[in-house]
Amino acid sequence: MVRTLVVGLGRAGAELHLPVLARARAGARQLFGDEPVVACDPCRVLGDRPGLVTATSIAEAAGLLDPEETVAHVCTPPTVRTEVIGELAERGFRNLIVEKPLAADTDDLARIIRLRRKHGLRIAVVEPWLTSSLTSRLTDLVRGGTLGEPKTIAIVQNKPRFRRSVARPSHPTAFDVELPHGVGLALRLAGNARVTDAAGFDLVMGDVVVARMGGARVGLRHNNGVRTEVSSDLTSPVRERRITVRFDHGAVVGHYAVSADDDHSQLTVTRNGHRVHEVLRDDSLTEWVIRAYRLFRGVGDQHARGFAFATDVVQLLSVAKNICAEPVVPTSRAEPAVAVHAR
Repeated sequence: MVRTLVVGLGRAGAELHLPVLARARAGARQLFGDEPVVACDPCRVLGDRPGLVTATSIAEAAGLLDPEETVAHVCTPPTVRTEVIGELAERGFRNLIVEKPLAADTDDLARIIRLRRKHGLRIAVVEPWLTSSLTSRLTDLVRGGTLGEPKTIAIVQNKPRFRRSVARPSHPTAFDVELPHGVGLALRLAGNARVTDAAGFDLVMGDVVVARMGGARVGLRHNNGVRTEVSSDLTSPVRERRITVRFDHGAVVGHYAVSADDDHSQLTVTRNGHRVHEVLRDDSLTEWVIRAYRLFRGVGDQHARGFAFATDVVQLLSVAKNICAEPVVPTSRAEPAVAVHAR
């Protein structure tokens, strides 16, 4: 059976991957077996618990596992991800699940691509929205033609993120927090795209200013003519993950689950003034992990296509970040993107 190593025990590792692994292992025992998960983080120590063994370093963890028969979850901040992937590769780990975004910029992306080629790595980048039942329904509507051709897509990903941004600046900019999900979703629904414009602003809390962490927006024009706007306000008082797709003959509004508290999404389809509302069971991250492990059992690199897709997302976000490299503090919530730089 495949073993599991989780590297990094911040929010992604301890609060997302470990609970999801527990659900996945309970639902797909044939993939995971009964051996405990091994987890390590030199900056944070978790006490051993049922089904979990902790280590203080990758070197110590490697001594507890057979690297060739292990899937390593890389849950560290994107700024140190290249070094972690390099150490895992040097110690013989070949199957990696990497948190989004795959890389913080195109330089780190190039380093990861070289490591992947040099060591024959099979890398799956976390993208639960792509296995979401809501995304499946949206894809059917976009490709089915019942509403005509899609014209515009608007994706909004808002949440208050003051404490984490101030206490643990694990992401370089707001572009790296939520937007990788939204940009990936846009590419899945409407195909390849280029960046048309982008904006970003600082997070301000009293006298505290965290540069480029208040929010971000990116505009895309897809090769088929569809226009997309993906935005994220990390100073918002409410949590929201919403997508609106407007077609020739109607519109759809989808709401993804905003946290691990509930595993349901919602969809409203409007056509000729008639609205239909659905509530969908949608534990997408658990489903994504189970699918990733199944693909690791296949011959060759079954994750190659997903890796290429993740590189496209990083490249688009890198263009957006370069467009608005100088952060601007908004004067009011009504003006969250006063620094709009168009290309």
